[in-house]
Amino acid sequence: MAALYIAAGINHFVHPAGYISIMPSWLPYKLLLNNVSGAFELLFGILLLPKSSRRFAAWGIILLLVAVYPANVQMLINYYRSNSPYFWLTIFRLPLQFLLIWWAWIYTRKSYV
Repeated sequence: MAALYIAAGINHFVHPAGYISIMPSWLPYKLLLNNVSGAFELLFGILLLPKSSRRFAAWGIILLLVAVYPANVQMLINYYRSNSPYFWLTIFRLPLQFLLIWWAWIYTRKSYV
């Protein structure tokens, strides 16, 4: 799980356009929001590694996944409107977000810290 979030966090800085393009239009400062969410993904991924900060990191990941959920909805809308052949992936991605939340929640339990 740590590797997933560390890689995703780095990817926000390497390929910001992909993330910015799926942000809802009503959000201001898209590059800043991309960088902040990428930094938090990277930070929480690193903080998952030591047991002493694992619980905190898992709760942070849960909050982050909830915060970025509107971007996943926006991505679905964008792909639908453009008749993208990858629209089906956006349908799959919405429930996947809940699976990721559940996975992070497992690490909030005392038996994992």
